Amino acid sequence: MENDLPTHEIQSCRKLDFEDVDWQEINDNALPLYITDGNQGNQIFLPLAIPDDLVPKLGMEFDTEVAARNFYQKYAKTSGFGTRLSKGHKDKNSDMMLDRVFCCSREGKRPKDKRNMVVKCPRPETRCDCGARMKISCRQAGKYCVVQFVAQHNHELSTPSKTHLFRSHRHMTMAHEAEIDMARSCGIAPKQSIELMSKQVGGRENLGFIRDDLKTYLRSKRSIPMMQGDTGGVLEYLQRMQLEDPNFYYAIQVDEDDLITNIFWADAKMRTDFAHFGDVVCFDTTYRKHKDGRPIALFVGVNHHKQTIVFGGALLYDETIRTFEWLFDTFAKAMMGKIPRTILTDQDGRMATALASQWPTTYHRLCIWHIYQNAATHLANVFKDFQNFAANFSHCIYDYENENDFLEGWSEMLKMYGLEDNKWLKKMFDIKEKWALVYGRETFCADMTTTQRSESMNSVIKKYVSYKHDLLEFFEHFQRLLDDRRYDESVADFRGNQNTPAVTFPCKILQHAASEYTHEVYERFKDELCKGIDCKWEVDGELGKQVIYRVTPYGKTSHHLVTYDSSKNSISCSCKKFEFAGFLCSHALKILMTLNIVTIPDAYILKRWTKAAKIGNVCVSSESSQEMESKAKLSFRYKELSYLYMQLMTKASECDEAYKIAKDGFWKMLEQMDACCQGKKKMKEVCIEERESVYQDVDTNPSEIDCSKIKGIKVKERVTYKSSKRPKSALEMAIKKRKFCSTSCGVGIGFTYSML
Repeated sequence: MENDLPTHEIQSCRKLDFEDVDWQEINDNALPLYITDGNQGNQIFLPLAIPDDLVPKLGMEFDTEVAARNFYQKYAKTSGFGTRLSKGHKDKNSDMMLDRVFCCSREGKRPKDKRNMVVKCPRPETRCDCGARMKISCRQAGKYCVVQFVAQHNHELSTPSKTHLFRSHRHMTMAHEAEIDMARSCGIAPKQSIELMSKQVGGRENLGFIRDDLKTYLRSKRSIPMMQGDTGGVLEYLQRMQLEDPNFYYAIQVDEDDLITNIFWADAKMRTDFAHFGDVVCFDTTYRKHKDGRPIALFVGVNHHKQTIVFGGALLYDETIRTFEWLFDTFAKAMMGKIPRTILTDQDGRMATALASQWPTTYHRLCIWHIYQNAATHLANVFKDFQNFAANFSHCIYDYENENDFLEGWSEMLKMYGLEDNKWLKKMFDIKEKWALVYGRETFCADMTTTQRSESMNSVIKKYVSYKHDLLEFFEHFQRLLDDRRYDESVADFRGNQNTPAVTFPCKILQHAASEYTHEVYERFKDELCKGIDCKWEVDGELGKQVIYRVTPYGKTSHHLVTYDSSKNSISCSCKKFEFAGFLCSHALKILMTLNIVTIPDAYILKRWTKAAKIGNVCVSSESSQEMESKAKLSFRYKELSYLYMQLMTKASECDEAYKIAKDGFWKMLEQMDACCQGKKKMKEVCIEERESVYQDVDTNPSEIDCSKIKGIKVKERVTYKSSKRPKSALEMAIKKRKFCSTSCGVGIGFTYSML
């Protein structure tokens, strides 16, 4: 290697003897080599043995400065040191680089810090005046030529397995950034992202960057929406969603200071699902998974696969009557004026008042689970002193089929436990139509008595959304939740269309149910049929062509009255299972089997539970077909042009000549488009949904609000939570207390549930 050094460099360096160096052994052990100068005892470090074609040599030529730098970078990485750019000179006339020095990253010494300040964590010293370098010049020839090369270092070199940690050898490509963005959008943590990418390339040393680079990139990505602010980022996101999906609907509510208080949104899939399955809705606002403590209000329901689906979502500022009125009115507008037949909520007076004013025809039922929560709070001593009270209270809620029997049973319960003057029970009795099933059996509720589906969605949300997320991140991660739920629905649709549930025994009515119902509903129907086999029956009376049967379930003393009309082929049961759940009960099925009826009557096959539940045209927009077609074309053109121009911008930014070509072409195209569009009607701007969808707190009537006048999002007072878990309810606290008491003194509170 001595012959490769220029004359003036050879004279300035001490002559060393390399003949006794075993290069093969060094290369095998991957350890840096150092040689001690015999005269002064200084250590001179040499690179590892590397291929000759990777070692710079005097006179070596390169077309560009970048090519020379890449070559030295490759040599440095193989040798075990980092590099950086040193001094260079440019031509004053052409701005061309005449010469450049590439040196070791530890070249020179750190200058003295002129700041007179105390630094808590000073940076470690890295420079040690290393003289390794490569100098190129194009002063004598048209190409860059190596005119100086120094291979010796005065510091220990790194092993090949650690060379990737040098800053000069770390670089994130566009492919890396795209993969990181994709992982971030899927909710994958940075640690898992870098582990996955490292596995793909065979180790972290081959990845090209380290975890600190990944964190820096993500921090810079987050700073972009922070510069826009929550308001600009959220509005831009909603407008982009509406541009991609013309049926995407959103509305905002602002206060007198033009600050956004509430946001509602529903995409095309939500609106279509509501058209098919919007007969029953669960509404709940108990979940707060946002750093500002805003209630997340979700309208959820159940599809034909018994899966929970989302009809619409809202981020609320508060839970006042005015807010709920705006929300229910906006939801109805988004769903083309359609409102649910039944809605299940918790026992919130403000919510009930808003429902009564906005949806007076909707049957409002209270969640049984919340009834028990409130009972645990107001009747804690009763539950503790009387073990049978829970069973009697549950019997009043679920079991009565006649109103008079319910009233008698309620009065007997109050007398038995001395609760005639209990204020909470009096208040509950005044609204008994909302929670006692004796008053709701004839109203379709999709077999739901609680807002359990809303509660289950709350537990699902915490897997996607965190208190650390701002509003824009909330929308992005909430979309992931919707995508996952909709994929599960697609899997269930595929399963239902491609196969039929297995019939355990050759029963015609079961085969008929398997061909009509989805897998999940078929299982519920089969359970009812199996219960009906053990039921006892006897004729209770006849009225014309109607025969009344008395059916007694196995192991019970109570009976149900089943009426069958042979002229109409109709059947009804006093338990009202079909009216409440949408499929026949075990009592009615017992009579059908007794009468040798081997198929389910068509009148008792509810379409919403069948495989064909989503077949049929559904209108989800109030706009004309011409306007919808225009928006669809606009969306398609925008996405296609965005993709093409993204490629154009990527290529045009690589060099000056391509940049000039793209810029000149852009101005020419713009002139041609202006000439083409002259005399034609200008396309309407895509702004915040319809102006009728924007409301103000100070005025309940629609008002035209300009997006540019919105000052920002109204910020709630910071709420401090001890953990990210949902606050425990009164019932959960009572159960916990019961468990503690049972272990200490053997006394507890018990609850029993019986389903319809």
